[in-house]
Amino acid sequence: MAVHAPAREERATTADTAAVGAADALEERARRALDGVLDPELDEPITDLGFVRSVAADGDRRLTVHLRLPTSFCSPNFAYLMASDAKDALTSLPGAGAVTVLLDDHHDSDLINRGLAADAGYRGTFGAEADDSLDGLRLVFRRKAHAAAMERALTALLRQDPARTPEHLHGITLGDLPPTAATRALLRRRDALGLGTAPSDPAMVDDAGRPYAADEIPLRLRFARSVRLSIDGNAHFCRGLLRTRYPDSAPDQTPRREDTTRPQDPRSQDPRSQDTTRPEGVTRLSRTEEHTP
Repeated sequence: MAVHAPAREERATTADTAAVGAADALEERARRALDGVLDPELDEPITDLGFVRSVAADGDRRLTVHLRLPTSFCSPNFAYLMASDAKDALTSLPGAGAVTVLLDDHHDSDLINRGLAADAGYRGTFGAEADDSLDGLRLVFRRKAHAAAMERALTALLRQDPARTPEHLHGITLGDLPPTAATRALLRRRDALGLGTAPSDPAMVDDAGRPYAADEIPLRLRFARSVRLSIDGNAHFCRGLLRTRYPDSAPDQTPRREDTTRPQDPRSQDPRSQDTTRPEGVTRLSRTEEHTP
């Protein structure tokens, strides 16, 4: 039986609508997958930082993602690491077809994009200019992220009980920490380093999971705080640089959650007294330097 033209058109319209809906759903799942890709230095999702410029899916389930960075001269190994991690996250996404990740407006964009397209890896992309691998770099930043997460969780615990001093943290275990976002972040950072996450494990430990002596803890906590302030400050400045370079990026940025390690300031209830131009814990004239004690 012949199919009349209106029926064919209706079926075509229905198919087109379904294809658009499937593409939209894939784009949304791709963005959620990119939530798990972190800037290695800032320890925040590239989606929250506004580094994801666009995500597009077509009818064949092919994904094309454009990334942007605060400056054209951001470290090439950092840039490659984020772009490569983004491609890995999207390639493993169920239902996704071919994946293309493109880094825009970077001085090494062409080199990095060719390497990503060929799945050449870090050394295959940069050749003789590359370090042996990115593993050492990842480890450095995972340790910094752990120190910052540990400081956030333990300083919040100290704020809850003014009678508790830093020396008292020597006997604190992970099970003593409240079930907050800061505690969950600390557990994730420890897991990434292969450190213990059992409730009985000590909370204040070094990079190898060894607990500090009680008299060491005040100094170690101050050092961890300097690491946390450096990370938070750098993230704040990178957000500002990105908005300056790409004025349309502001809606794509999600501010870092409020720092719960600081005591509540009554002035914070007055909008006129709030300074939203800098992150919590970073004063207008402060300049955090990281020195290992």
